[in-house]
Amino acid sequence: MDVTIYHNPACGTSRNTLALIRHAGIEPTVVEYLKTPPSRDELARMIRDAGLSVREAIREKGTPYLDLGLDDATLSDDQLLTAMLEHPILINRPFVVTPMGTRLARPSEAVLDILSADAFKAAFVKEDGEKILDDEGRRIV
Repeated sequence: MDVTIYHNPACGTSRNTLALIRHAGIEPTVVEYLKTPPSRDELARMIRDAGLSVREAIREKGTPYLDLGLDDATLSDDQLLTAMLEHPILINRPFVVTPMGTRLARPSEAVLDILSADAFKAAFVKEDGEKILDDEGRRIV
């Protein structure tokens, strides 16, 4: 399965998502988006395909969101996309793209919706100790 993750190695959610993909036996294309941001078209497509608004795809915490005045509700999607491309830290993460769909994997287990359930054969535990797959690889609700 062809999988791409827009990854930030400093983010626990992103690390957990990458580990889940690898737990499925998939070695994804890893794009460290802070170093190599997506193009405007790629970013807009990922946001749309994930079923999000541009505003929903912006990260506020630990970013220049407020300093840039991005809380102004009158800003257009085009203006928000420009800010995200000029300051990639504003792109919420991790976005994951697979043939089964695109998700903003927050929480990390949201990636399970776009990976084959048959790929998981064993338990998976997040970095913080939360178990999200049981011993047979089934999702724990």
